Amino acid sequence: MTLSLRQAVWLCAALSVCALLAVPTVVPSLNGEARLTLAVFAVATCAWIAAPVDDTYVALGAGLALTATGVISADTLFATLGDETVWLLICAFVLAAAVARTGLAGRAAAFLVGGARTVRQLVHLTTAALVVTAFAVPATSGRAALAMPVFLALAKALVDRRRLVVMLALLFPTVVLLSAVATLIGAGAHLITVSVLWEQTGERLGFVEWLLLGLPLAVVSSHLAAETVLLTTTSRAERRGPVRITPALLQEHSPTAVTGPLTTAETRCLLLLGTVVALWCSEPLHGVPPAVVALIGAVVAASPALGTVRLKDGLRTVPWPLLLFMAATTAMGVALAESGAAGWLVGGLPGDLPAWLFLTVIVVVSTAAHLVLQSRSARSSVLVPLVVAAAVAAGVNPVAAALASTAAAGFCHTLPASAKPVTLFADPPDGVPTFTPRDLLRLSGLLAPLSAAVVLLFALTVWPLLGVPVLLETQP
Repeated sequence: MTLSLRQAVWLCAALSVCALLAVPTVVPSLNGEARLTLAVFAVATCAWIAAPVDDTYVALGAGLALTATGVISADTLFATLGDETVWLLICAFVLAAAVARTGLAGRAAAFLVGGARTVRQLVHLTTAALVVTAFAVPATSGRAALAMPVFLALAKALVDRRRLVVMLALLFPTVVLLSAVATLIGAGAHLITVSVLWEQTGERLGFVEWLLLGLPLAVVSSHLAAETVLLTTTSRAERRGPVRITPALLQEHSPTAVTGPLTTAETRCLLLLGTVVALWCSEPLHGVPPAVVALIGAVVAASPALGTVRLKDGLRTVPWPLLLFMAATTAMGVALAESGAAGWLVGGLPGDLPAWLFLTVIVVVSTAAHLVLQSRSARSSVLVPLVVAAAVAAGVNPVAAALASTAAAGFCHTLPASAKPVTLFADPPDGVPTFTPRDLLRLSGLLAPLSAAVVLLFALTVWPLLGVPVLLETQP
């Protein structure tokens, strides 16, 4: 009899739980709370991999199980929803709804790509525009949805050059995913990483600290990926042909105005967004937390006099399941750390691994993890608590290790179902040409090692210059 992958995963989960609970002598160094935590963690991980159940439901069930068994308190479980990073994400989505309502994204795209005269210029100007959206729209799926009308307008403007349209269909989700690391609100996984670092090490990464470390990586990796997409999808003859994407041409295929003077609503929204981003980036000067700045911005964006979106409409865009998922998995991370389960899991690792080799293993595993766990947030929920514990045991800076793991996990391009932005652009509306699974695999074969190498290069050489050393600093 042969077992399917799903059956094999669940068999492993059952055996793990039996070994941890029914036969304590197998792991005599673990206390009861640690055994329970590992059992719940194993079942939740297997459910995320193989069960046709919503990831948030699994996370909530795991958090409830840990609370009901006394591993964590009810206060610990519910307090995670009040974390300032959760409020930051809620308010950022309200701000993003205000931006989307005005049509500023189309105007920005027309302004940037309108200057393209060659295919390569079009590719890199589009990449720059997509990187900038990381400051305005939280989460990769939201950015992909906002970018879809721009892609459709470009596709219709290039209707007679099919391979260029296919190239753009690959370019948009690729850059959206790799540039998310630019900001703290770029992906829910970033907020999970920040929460785990705070709970396990007491290190708090704010918006400015993440921006300083993540933006250079996002810019470099996005433009390298753009060049890779261009070279793997088009021929030399196709790249040599001139292009001319004018605002007027985009206007013909855009549902919102991309030319002419800004409307009053667009002007107000642009000023509000610019002010919020400026305050986020200047936190060390004024000391106002990013979550408070975001809350002020959301209140103004939804105000009757100055706003461009109603509050209830803005709140409808908030991914509440993601917030509940983050809260529950943060509680799981607390249980792993406080029960000693995380330390036991990584206790068998060699203690004399060189830092570069340790980070290499972390980056490679995190890059490949999307083949097993499709949810980026689930990958960080599983990997980051273990990475942080292993880094401390190995004498590696846990901040560097956690950032490297989270950044590497941003690569999820192998299959159309590997990430929501890829799924969205794999089947665009209106019969627009798009990439095939073969195109995606060809790109993935080159981009996976390139992306991993860039993350590793930053972790070992660039981030130490920016204040995040590779090795754990010991107290004198």
